[in-house]
Amino acid sequence: MTAADGKPAPKLRDNPELKVVRDWWQTEIIDVEQGSVQLRGYPIEQLIGRLTFIQTIWLLVRGEIPTEAQARLLEAAMVASVNGGPMSPSCAIASMAITCGVGLNSAIASGVNALGDTHGGTGQQCMEMFDRILGRINAQTDLPTAVEQELDSFFAQGAKFVPGYGHRFHDVDPRAERMLELVDEAHKAGTASGKYAEVARGIEASLRRRKGKPLPINVDGGFGVILAELGFEAPLGRGIFVLARSVGLLAHAWENMQEGRRIKGPVPPQVMFSYVGPARRDLAE
Repeated sequence: MTAADGKPAPKLRDNPELKVVRDWWQTEIIDVEQGSVQLRGYPIEQLIGRLTFIQTIWLLVRGEIPTEAQARLLEAAMVASVNGGPMSPSCAIASMAITCGVGLNSAIASGVNALGDTHGGTGQQCMEMFDRILGRINAQTDLPTAVEQELDSFFAQGAKFVPGYGHRFHDVDPRAERMLELVDEAHKAGTASGKYAEVARGIEASLRRRKGKPLPINVDGGFGVILAELGFEAPLGRGIFVLARSVGLLAHAWENMQEGRRIKGPVPPQVMFSYVGPARRDLAE
C-alpha cells in the first residue's frame, strides 16, 4: 500500500494517534501483518501440517502447545462428546432447523443454543462441584467427608439431580468408563493427578448409598474429570463441550439436509399434539 506521493504508507499500528483504538482490541492470541499470521507467537505456516486441531485448540485457549499426553486426554474427552443421537435436544434441533431452509451454520447454531445448564453445561457444573469438594479438604476433613458435606449442602438447597451422574438410557455409560480408564492410565504414567477421578468416584459411591441403587458417572461426568485433570477452568468445560458437540450437530444437520424433507417437526406428521384448553366457544356479539 502506498501513499499519494508514491512512498510506502505508514502502518496503521505505527500511528500513535490510533493507539487507543489498537489497545481497545489488544489480544495475545493472534498477530496479523502483511504476509504474516502468528498464533500465540508461532507462524501459522509452521503449525499447518504439524499441529493437530486438538493441539491448536489448546494453544489458542491456554497459550502453549500441550504435551502429547495432554492432547490425547483432551481429544478423548471431545471424541466422547461429539454426539448424543437424534433424540438429543441439541441434535434434534439442528436436524429440524436445517429442514426450514436455513444454512448449515444456522442449524449448528440452533443446536448449540440448546446447550444450557441441563443439556451440555453439566460438565462445567461437575468441574465446579469437584473443586468445591477439594476445597473442603483440610487437616480435619478427608475426601469421603468432604463429598458427604458437599452433597448434603447440594441437596439442602433443593437440587434433585447431581450433574454428571445417571443416564436415561445407560445403566453404565461406556463413554464415561473409557474416559476414566484413560485418566487412570495417565495417573499411573505421572501425567495426571488422578484426584478429580477420585472425587468423581467418591460422589458415585455416596450416591449409591443415598439412593439405594447405582447412579453411575455419565459422559458429562467423565468429560468434567478429564477437563479438570487437564487444568481447564470450569467455564471452559462448557466451551470445549460445545466445540465437540458441534461435530455431531453438523453430521445430523447434513444427514437431514440430504433427505430433502421440508419443515421436519418433532414428531411424524400423522401424529398430532394433544389439546387440553377450553372447548370450542364463540365470541359474543
